[in-house]
Amino acid sequence: MGAFLDKPKTEKHNSHGEGNGLHYGLSSMQGWRVEMEDAHTAVLGLPAPGMTDWSFFAVYDGHAGSRVANYCSKHLLEHIISASFGAGGTQGSQAGSDGSTTDPPAPVPPTVEAVKSGIRTGFLRIDEHMRSFSDLRNGMDRSGSTVVGILLSPDHFFFINCGDSRAVLYRNSHVCFSTLDHKPCNPRERERIQNAGGSVMIQRVNGSLAVSRALGDYDYKCVDGKGPTEQLVSPEPTVFEMVRAPEQDQFVILACDGIWDVMSNEELCEFVKSRLEVSDDLERVCNEVVDTCLHKGSRDNMSVVLVCLPNAPKVSEEAVRKDAELNTYLETQVEEMLSRSEEDGFPDLVTVMRNLSTDSGMPTLPPGGGLASKRNVIEAVYNRLNPYREEDGSGAELEYHW
Repeated sequence: MGAFLDKPKTEKHNSHGEGNGLHYGLSSMQGWRVEMEDAHTAVLGLPAPGMTDWSFFAVYDGHAGSRVANYCSKHLLEHIISASFGAGGTQGSQAGSDGSTTDPPAPVPPTVEAVKSGIRTGFLRIDEHMRSFSDLRNGMDRSGSTVVGILLSPDHFFFINCGDSRAVLYRNSHVCFSTLDHKPCNPRERERIQNAGGSVMIQRVNGSLAVSRALGDYDYKCVDGKGPTEQLVSPEPTVFEMVRAPEQDQFVILACDGIWDVMSNEELCEFVKSRLEVSDDLERVCNEVVDTCLHKGSRDNMSVVLVCLPNAPKVSEEAVRKDAELNTYLETQVEEMLSRSEEDGFPDLVTVMRNLSTDSGMPTLPPGGGLASKRNVIEAVYNRLNPYREEDGSGAELEYHW
């Protein structure tokens, strides 16, 4: 679904921050899509009584437009806080029998079950609220959005998923947890769709929508006699709670399917781990993720949020040295390859990449990223030495899709 550009838009939106013992970075890129429909949220310290040591991060993957994704990125947390913490806290000063006043007790954080229930309620409330918007109600805007997020308390992770974006937790140097995608072909999702009078064709709801849960998408939420969680497309998230393990937890990744289309959970986590050993600049690490996914062939918008916990991998002098040696090796190989071009004709970049992929003497490439993760290094040398470089983007799809 959706149209594509002749050449990808590779400009990135970046952000980073730290607090509550966390460091985060994020990167998003429009890529080949004609419109940027992704959005994100990153909040360190929740705006609720006693919740300054809680944090919230989310990625929203919009489809059929960006309206719902953008609105949710600004307001979903408000609905979650209202539903989870609205009954928490205390009233103002309390009067004693002698007319004196005492300060109210400190706000009491909500229980785990209250948070989980509040997250679900917050999703249902914002979905019902957006339905009242005139452009969404009258069908002028048919957009929807998946959501993947994480709410962190000092003691717990609350993983939140609605759709096919995904979150993973890297603990003890392996993928400890992953959210499960909501796809129409999943038995539970298929049953709900069919009970609502719909069908699953070519792995899509009514042969059209590729996700079975999302916010917005009101064309799929108008079956009479069915509640909001019984419609063809449900706004109800799956919420997973996990106790934090400070000595073992390393990082959390939230990403849209433009990332997961071309990298598995293990590949992405191993790649991020290898990059964190080379740089503590989380924006740079996230930029390398989206660039690598572009070069691996992703055709979608791409967004990734990396949340590093206190036990995250640290920069290693040896890893930095090996990465620099690999870059130097690649630069030298490309220079030598192009220096022979007078005899054989100047090769295109795909040929250069293909030749490098068969080089048995190459140092170890970044795990999970492979040669695609070094495409920018290779391209820089190639462009510097290419006397026939074109600026009009011709052949861009072949060049970028490695």
